[in-house]
Amino acid sequence: MTEKRKVLGRGLESLLPPRPLPNMSFGSGGTATQGDSVQQIPLDNLDPNPYQTRTRLDQKALDELCASIAAVGVIEPIIVRPAANGHYQVIAGERRVKASYMCEKYKIPAIVRQVSDQQAMEMTIIENLLREDVHTMDQARAYQRLSQEFGLTQDEMAVRTGKDRSTIANYMRLLKLPEPVQELLDQGKLSFGHAKALMAMPPSAGNLMVELALRAVERSLSVRQTEEAVANLIHARPKAKKERIVDPNVREAEQNLHRALGVRVTITDRNGKGRIVLEYGSLEDFDRIVEAMTGE
Repeated sequence: MTEKRKVLGRGLESLLPPRPLPNMSFGSGGTATQGDSVQQIPLDNLDPNPYQTRTRLDQKALDELCASIAAVGVIEPIIVRPAANGHYQVIAGERRVKASYMCEKYKIPAIVRQVSDQQAMEMTIIENLLREDVHTMDQARAYQRLSQEFGLTQDEMAVRTGKDRSTIANYMRLLKLPEPVQELLDQGKLSFGHAKALMAMPPSAGNLMVELALRAVERSLSVRQTEEAVANLIHARPKAKKERIVDPNVREAEQNLHRALGVRVTITDRNGKGRIVLEYGSLEDFDRIVEAMTGE
């Protein structure tokens, strides 16, 4: 938990360098003033974050957070920025706000920061990426937004979030999966490990990938079982057979020998040279072929 908090600090403070807080007391007044001091802001004065990348919050985790807030209050202030009509826009701390509403609190400690739209969006995305309960596809889309909207490379994202570059690359690859598979990940029916196993299949096998994903859900396959199923499918894919082109005269000779010997005959001819292959299915066939060819 300590290491997690250190990484989160590096991510957010890289956007907003820390400055000394002139007042760390939770004021009793209901109005917050711009600055770094911790203020008590009425929940009704908070506007939702338009840059939020999380599509759902875990209800059990919210209930636990609500119980904690009811007992000891909000320990870590949220971060907001000034909005219109005396309101404030939440940048970081959506879960704390929702949990405070649930346990009927009226105010919440907050730090007011003056930041741009871009800083607010980037802070929100990075904070969410560092939460353990963020859904797989939410993380993938967050990395995509950091890449597309801010032009961050995967190496830069790794520095900001403390994640491995390979991990970020794998999350971004999830967005190339067929839509039905992404929906199963969104619903929490498949894990990131299942998705990595499915990504071993070639892009051209999209339909097979969907079928296998549905089978993994229906049969509650583990990641290891899914990996084995993928490996079996890849190795079982039939190779295209070359169509055998046979000269009409050679084909006629094959048919004549088949009628005479009663077995399958294949003739391979190349410029007047080749071989004749006789296939027998029993010892009786073998004896009949020998007798026909030797007269004995």
